[in-house]
Amino acid sequence: MGLIMNFNISDYSNKFFDGRWCDSTGEVADILEPATGNALGKIVLTTAIDVDKAVSSSKAAQGKWAATPFNQRADCLRKVAEVMRENAELFIEWNIRECGSIRPKAEWELQAAIEQLNASAALTMYPDGATYPSSVPGRRNIVRHVALGVIGVIAPWNFPLLLAMRSVAPAIALGNAVVLKPDHQSAVTGGLLMARAFEEAGLPPGVFSVVPGDVIAGEALVENESVAMISFTGSTPVGKKIGSKCGGRLKKAALELGGNNAFIVLADADLDAAASNGAWGSFLHQGQICMQAGRHFVHESVADEYIQKLAERARKLRIGDPYRQEVEIGPLINEAQYRRVEGIVQESLQQGACLITGGKGERLFYEPTILANVDVSNRACAEELFGPVVPVVTFKDEDHLVEQVLRSDYGLAAAIHTQNYGVAFSLADRLKAGMVHINDQTVNNEFHVPFGGMGDSGNGSRFGGLANIEEFTEVQWVSFTEKPIIYPF
Repeated sequence: MGLIMNFNISDYSNKFFDGRWCDSTGEVADILEPATGNALGKIVLTTAIDVDKAVSSSKAAQGKWAATPFNQRADCLRKVAEVMRENAELFIEWNIRECGSIRPKAEWELQAAIEQLNASAALTMYPDGATYPSSVPGRRNIVRHVALGVIGVIAPWNFPLLLAMRSVAPAIALGNAVVLKPDHQSAVTGGLLMARAFEEAGLPPGVFSVVPGDVIAGEALVENESVAMISFTGSTPVGKKIGSKCGGRLKKAALELGGNNAFIVLADADLDAAASNGAWGSFLHQGQICMQAGRHFVHESVADEYIQKLAERARKLRIGDPYRQEVEIGPLINEAQYRRVEGIVQESLQQGACLITGGKGERLFYEPTILANVDVSNRACAEELFGPVVPVVTFKDEDHLVEQVLRSDYGLAAAIHTQNYGVAFSLADRLKAGMVHINDQTVNNEFHVPFGGMGDSGNGSRFGGLANIEEFTEVQWVSFTEKPIIYPF
């Protein structure tokens, strides 16, 4: 192990991976470092022809891989985890420079991806079916989970390594082949380095492919008839389009989409703890997380004190280049995202919000921002933020709270701060959210716990633990009798 440390981006500037490194005729784009605007290298934007070639390689390899004994499939995944652990600094450095991650976030993401690989290795030895009784004498019924075939994974740029691996690893563990299309803004961290790790670990050629690219590559993957399933993590508008295309092709789709998550502070909450959780949930990775604590709902009796405590934390956060400085807030991913965040803040102020702190920035660095006197119709509340911005909305009682929270069509995560667990569980029953965390924040992920949203946050798919078996397989009923049945004709 260890050869992956020789990774040189210039060797891969026109390459995609289908078990072998292949030349592409696609357009070559710069890999930009958000903190500086400098080019770190170049990456190819693969063509539809490249994607089809990768899918063909995967289709050819998948049957043999599915027939490989479970312990050998598990061993391959554990070897990938070992390669990544041995070469941790390479993954971490690229995550910091390519994605604008602060070092603790990049370190955590790598460890979470390694945990996902090891958990998926264990998944190979779980029961793959069950027996059912029969009303027909002498018949036995077996219902089992079988591999889907080729699975296309379309991953985002914000947590490119983990959000790719949470689909890639269990899908491969369960006998599928995978074609991964990472976002072109994170194609090294969430694509090429992964390909090298799987290659180094000795995964059979074709079982895992990487096709860096933009919408052209994504559409080609969705539309390829040999792809049995698409696992997509990204925005709700794009996810709806992918779901529609998959539905028209009777193709399975797992859609993990956006969020506008409610962070709720009741009158009896520990405000110091709530402010800590609120700052972490809103400002981690510059707020560029689908689980971001996007809307803070605070009881009117404690709102002023909570805002003061949150603002004190926000003002202490250091902003800068996470590769060259020790900071808590790095750059937004690109200029378009910066302009969007700035536009949301300015429009919200025009709609009557009050600026408590922040509200400005330079280049791609935007200050942690808190807005008070916000109505749920205000743009800062109505849209997914994906930036370091906190809109604070007050409420009078639980009914008023629930009515305001449910004004959003998203339903990914929520957090509730209170000393009364009974009230918290009662509120959880009334909220439309796939995940509810009590006395915690919204940005939570544990590899063995089913993860996913409701409403515009997803189509009910779940990642994690035993839920992976349901997502990345299909069910087959096999019945048998010792002697053939004789029917009336």
